[in-house]
Amino acid sequence: MPASAATVLDALGDGNRRLILERLVTGPVPVGVLADQLPISRPAVSQHLRVLKEAGLVVVSVVGTRRLYRVNPAGLTVVREYFDRFWATTMDNFAALAEAEATKGDS
Repeated sequence: MPASAATVLDALGDGNRRLILERLVTGPVPVGVLADQLPISRPAVSQHLRVLKEAGLVVVSVVGTRRLYRVNPAGLTVVREYFDRFWATTMDNFAALAEAEATKGDS
């Protein structure tokens, strides 16, 4: 079951989690490599990954003794749909305003 938009947005509300997600865009990465790339400890990276996983933003796979984390596109779909609603409303309002201005100019 996909996470709610609120859960995903809450997870993305932390700057370190956003950094982690950005690092995972290029492909699967183990915790140790992420920790080496970030200004936080390995245990902190693991905790942030847990939150991202619970929000459905990352998935983990086991390869040998390593756990590789990668972005879960389905988790990002929840956020996209959330913001698409605002975009659609904004565009509808813009179209109505443009039409009203055009009608006003014809008078």
